[in-house]
Parts: sequence; C-alpha cells; structure tokens
Amino acid sequence: MDVNAHVRDPREHVNEEPRNDLGDLMNGFFGMTTFMAVVFFGMVIIKFILSE
Repeated sequence: MDVNAHVRDPREHVNEEPRNDLGDLMNGFFGMTTFMAVVFFGMVIIKFILSE
C-alpha cells in the first residue's frame, strides 16, 4: 500500500499572522460595552421625551 502523505512539522507557522489576543478581547469588550451604554441612554432619553 503506497500512501503519499505530506507530513509537515506543525511547529512551522508559515501562514500565521501576528495577533494580539488580549488587545482584541479588550477592544471587543469595551466596544460592546460602549455600544450598549449608548443604546441604553438613547432609550432612556426617548422614554422621557415620549412620556411628556
């Protein structure tokens, strides 16, 4: 049985981009928190405008 397996060393990261995982996590967390705060205060303002 002839198997043509091309085995490579998995420690070779030839296509891997340098990433900052903690920075990505913090940007996503604070970005979503900021977005939700804006939505919350916008809804509060709309509620007070409509309740008059």
